[in-house]
Amino acid sequence: MSKLYLIPTPIGNLEDITLRALRILKEVDVILAEDTRTSSKLLKHYEINKKLVAHHQHNEHKTLDRIIDSIKSGEVMALISDAGTPAISDPGFLLVRECIKNDIEIECLPGATAFVPALVNSGFPCDKFIFEGFLPHKKGRQTRLKLLAEETRTIIFYESPHRLLKTLKQFAEYFGEERQASVSRELTKIHEENIRGTVVELVNYYETHTLKGEIVIIVDGAKN
Repeated sequence: MSKLYLIPTPIGNLEDITLRALRILKEVDVILAEDTRTSSKLLKHYEINKKLVAHHQHNEHKTLDRIIDSIKSGEVMALISDAGTPAISDPGFLLVRECIKNDIEIECLPGATAFVPALVNSGFPCDKFIFEGFLPHKKGRQTRLKLLAEETRTIIFYESPHRLLKTLKQFAEYFGEERQASVSRELTKIHEENIRGTVVELVNYYETHTLKGEIVIIVDGAKN
């Protein structure tokens, strides 16, 4: 039976993958991968030998029709990203939407997502929060920050190491220097780090500390 599985992969520690995910990856006909080189390491670790096809933000529009045709012809496929759950700041949305249009069955497995441990680790309210992902690099960035300055729910951002300081300084400018925040990086890895404080304290910390790895920023909501 033709079907698409969306399978979360570890965000760092290779042990953070479910038994069901491993079973399905061994059973499907094709695995769609964001970066086949990255995914090959995970699959090799678990002795999974399957056909890998690149499916990423630079080719997803071009490969979409071919993938849909292959699934409709009877192939069972799994979509994985480099790390975490597909479609969360990674490719996946377009394929899922097209599968729905074509009445193709979709099953998304639960699993690793970077913002969940970062949110829980932050100590900020988890009952209500918003996920912003990556802020716009240029156009619309300031407008978005002005809107978020009044947001009362906990706010979740993804950021790259080379943009972190710029982003924290803008948080100080738009949200206020005393706004509480938490920066998590290298989650689930040996050098995992969770630093908490005001945005100014975080700026001071990261001006003197080397940065690498994927980063999640959690910002406390505005107080009424």
